[in-house]
Amino acid sequence: MADFPDKVNTQTSTRTHSSSVSPRFSPIGLDIHFLKSFIGLLMIVELVFGLLVWALIAGSRISSGDAAFGWVMFVAVFLWILTIIIFFFYLLSLTPKLPMVPWAYVLLYFNLGATVLYLTAFITNASSVDPTSIKGSYKYNNRAAAAFFAGIVMIAYGINTFLCFLSLQGSGSNAATSQATGSNSA
Repeated sequence: MADFPDKVNTQTSTRTHSSSVSPRFSPIGLDIHFLKSFIGLLMIVELVFGLLVWALIAGSRISSGDAAFGWVMFVAVFLWILTIIIFFFYLLSLTPKLPMVPWAYVLLYFNLGATVLYLTAFITNASSVDPTSIKGSYKYNNRAAAAFFAGIVMIAYGINTFLCFLSLQGSGSNAATSQATGSNSA
């Protein structure tokens, strides 16, 4: 037992703190790169023009025979609110904090549903613009502008759906990596 103190190291070690924090517990911050991304810009277009659609519908004079405008108003306001929620989830980098949610699929299905709903709202709105009414009248201008902006929002949601689909298709491999390694999947 005499050689025991020679074999034991009595130095104390200091604990090093890891600078990498789990994404679930990292602080909330603005993701400026999302705002500059094409999907972020499309969501801004959807929000701005979606607001115009429901503001123009809400501001137009609707008679009792125009019950279809309730549908257009519902689609515009409902999707505008959902788009705001999803936009802030991505803008505040909240999506990594909820890894159990398949965000790529949520965004794909949301945009696909929004495209279909806005298609129906666009058709409903555009078909109600009375071509026999006097162009330049308040009722005609609001409905025509709302139909135009609904078409823009529908196209924006459609492009966003296509980009989400391409993102899911490319999530297994990177096109640059495939070219660099010479592996082509055809």
